Amino acid sequence: MKRFQWAIIAIALTLLGNAANGQFVVTEKEIKRQARVEWLGMKRHIPLEPDARVQKYVECVANSVIAQLPEKFANVEWEVVVFDEDEINAFADPNGKIGVYNGILRTADTPDALAAVLGHEVAHATQGHVMTRARKNARQEVWAMLGGAATGAPDVWRESIAIGLGLPYAREQETEADLIGLTYMANAGFDPRAAVYLWKNMAAANKADNRERPPEFLSTHPSDDVRIDNMIKNLTPALVKYNAAREAGKRPACTIAR
Repeated sequence: MKRFQWAIIAIALTLLGNAANGQFVVTEKEIKRQARVEWLGMKRHIPLEPDARVQKYVECVANSVIAQLPEKFANVEWEVVVFDEDEINAFADPNGKIGVYNGILRTADTPDALAAVLGHEVAHATQGHVMTRARKNARQEVWAMLGGAATGAPDVWRESIAIGLGLPYAREQETEADLIGLTYMANAGFDPRAAVYLWKNMAAANKADNRERPPEFLSTHPSDDVRIDNMIKNLTPALVKYNAAREAGKRPACTIAR
């Protein structure tokens, strides 16, 4: 084995030893710093939504949801950017930066459905899921370093680790974000029944595109049927919140820009 590979293994083993002794810690400050770097890089290198009306519409929905968060989170300097990417995706980072790929607007095609998406992503941030995932990914990079140096096949190791440890969020975190997102959107005056509509749309999009979904145990997301069933079971308390919000005058005037 090359001397360089042995050096990499030595470093990785040292880090793993420190981890076993509780010394391998990725701080919140470090995670937020890296998130800032990645966010700035995205804004620099990924095309932005060219239609200002779409950006304004997404901001309207997002800000309506954010306004209902507990004070600790509502006072974060949130920023919303719509990227001109066909991918069906959105995210919220630990610094309050919300990215929406405009491809998701085909599926989340009503204000209420978009609120379900944004409530879910904001819930990942407020519940600390982003931090947990970032720390987990940092630890697994050490294993990737060790495996890549030992075998000369880092890509294989990374794929293996992704299945075992590195999937974006744990399924229980996805479920928690779904349910807390229901509360966020309902408190803002968005109809939580749209979350069921959204995930039915997602399921239909998967079938229309002939996407092969992995078995649920290999996926971070609950299966479409399980996810929809969980939503339906938790609609009643969310609808109570929604009706109370509407009676209090919370009726977000977010219009779809075409």
